[in-house]
Amino acid sequence: MLLVSPASTSLLSNPLQSFHATYKTTTRLQAPAKVLAMAKQTSDDSSSTTTIAEKAAIAGGLVSTPVIGWSLYTLKTTGCGLPPGPGGSIGALEGVSYLAVLGIVGWSLYTKTKTGSGLPNGPFGLLGAVEEGPKNHKPSPKRLFFDIFVSIKTPPLSLSPRRFHERRNPIGVEDLIEGIMDRGRRANQVLVNKNSKIYMDLKDIVRDHALPYLPAKSLFRFTGVCRDWKLDILTPFFAHKQSNCFSDISGFFYQSRADPPSFISLDRNAYGVPDPSLNFLPEPVDIRTSSNGLLCCQGRDGYKAYYICNPVTKKWKKLPKANADHGSDPAIVLIFEPSLLNFVAEYKLVCAFPSVDFDNGYEFEIYSSKEGSWRVSGEIYFGNKTLVPRSGVHVNDIVYWQAMGSQILVFDLKMERTQLLYGDFYGTGGCAALGLMDGKLCLTKAQSSGLTVNVLSNAYTNTMEMNSKARTWKTKHQITLSPSPFAPAADRLSSNIMFASGNVVLFRSGGKLYSYNLKTKETQCVGDEFDYDARIVSHVNSLVEI
Repeated sequence: MLLVSPASTSLLSNPLQSFHATYKTTTRLQAPAKVLAMAKQTSDDSSSTTTIAEKAAIAGGLVSTPVIGWSLYTLKTTGCGLPPGPGGSIGALEGVSYLAVLGIVGWSLYTKTKTGSGLPNGPFGLLGAVEEGPKNHKPSPKRLFFDIFVSIKTPPLSLSPRRFHERRNPIGVEDLIEGIMDRGRRANQVLVNKNSKIYMDLKDIVRDHALPYLPAKSLFRFTGVCRDWKLDILTPFFAHKQSNCFSDISGFFYQSRADPPSFISLDRNAYGVPDPSLNFLPEPVDIRTSSNGLLCCQGRDGYKAYYICNPVTKKWKKLPKANADHGSDPAIVLIFEPSLLNFVAEYKLVCAFPSVDFDNGYEFEIYSSKEGSWRVSGEIYFGNKTLVPRSGVHVNDIVYWQAMGSQILVFDLKMERTQLLYGDFYGTGGCAALGLMDGKLCLTKAQSSGLTVNVLSNAYTNTMEMNSKARTWKTKHQITLSPSPFAPAADRLSSNIMFASGNVVLFRSGGKLYSYNLKTKETQCVGDEFDYDARIVSHVNSLVEI
């Protein structure tokens, strides 16, 4: 019994041998077992407390990686981030993805300061891959998109000497953070998006932001600057853009009796048309009205068809026959408002003609390019009034005609209702004209000292109580011309205002035509000889498509 007992064995053995046996037993059996058990216990405790955070970081990183890649690619190619998407879902996902990346970066910095190393590898090494990629010299998608972000938004980041020598893999999250922190210690540098318009060439800036505001004649000259400008100016998209940007009065079509039309340019170097006589139309025509680059003419043969044309591009369209007889000199108005949504011009023609069925009545016929047909309105105006031909003006879906007796006939296109408006023509001897200025109806009349421009202030003063202070017209401009071209008692044959709209007033005096610019306050003679019976129609040098 004593021979097999551990105690008797230790007593009979050499003390030195006993010491060595005890040392070996302690080293091989007890201490390693205890160390292994402690390591296992520590691993179990850590996994039980960080599993949820690790899974959240892995899921967020894997989802945000492709979203940020898409966002950076869109930023590089278009200069802006992702589109909002349905209900703003894509934009929200983009913002959440960047927040997820910031969260992972913050967690990595916090772990770095506490433990001296980055985040743990996590299950299957996914957390480490999200942070900075595996250790086999292949960059992770997260690190790759951070490198793309650095290359797009900032110049190359310099690393500290320690990180430069220690780095064995491509730039990771920690390298990016340290580079940004190092940059903060250096001189301030402006970080901008290189896809911004401030980096555009001068010729591209002029092409995109200056050419659309020029008249057609100038644009045709600029096609000889370079091939790119020529191809761009000749595209329908540019023509559509120019028709929405340019709206200045460029000149006037002038036609005397049976002669062909001619063009009076306010600036011969900038404004003009290739065929002022309108010989590109299939028959001789009489000019009637115009609107924002479109010209309405009426044929002299057959049923006297109407033509809508653009004198700049020589494109035209023949309208179907009207249902009613508009007379030899119709009171017709062309309505065309350029729109960014319509690449092809949508316009209307409104004609007020004497009623055949009712004495002293006026009816209204409307043509719509959208419908392609004429229709007679159900509204009839009863009144012993005679309309002045070529006096019609369109303002905000309302058409105004000057009537004899210092009054104005009003036709509302939406409601298709008429009313009579006081015109304040007294004392002018008929030397006045209706027009459009700053989106309001204006009445320009001649006086002994010059010109007076009034704007419509209240069209319903006739319905207010007596002694009301509301006024129909308010004075907008009081223009003094020296010497005055108008006599105190203005004679309509010797002096008259032919046109007043926008910034241009055209008037005749002493057999000559003069134009006055409200902006520059300059007066110039545009015609030495003038026929009192001539027709004058304004023109805008536009590339509008019909």
